[in-house]
Amino acid sequence: MKVTIAAILSLAALVVANPMPQNAGRPVPSGACCTANTSLKQDVCTLNGASGRCVPSGSANCGGTLTCVADADLTCDANTLERGRPLCRKTGEAGV
Repeated sequence: MKVTIAAILSLAALVVANPMPQNAGRPVPSGACCTANTSLKQDVCTLNGASGRCVPSGSANCGGTLTCVADADLTCDANTLERGRPLCRKTGEAGV
């Protein structure tokens, strides 16, 4: 039993020491539009130096590409996950 507890604690320490990279290794977009054919919904992005998320929105005229919306302009539902993160949409737009 001592070996099992030690193994679990070792694995937990390893997970904490090596967190998963942002966007599972995909690039972190910077600017109003997320990376076409690469970014996924809820990926992390930066907009004017502020952290944000890639979400569907027509606010930046990105065409079919996801829009980077700053965290301050998002409404999120912590009880609904999308791609492992809380579901967020631009405040004032439908979807949350």
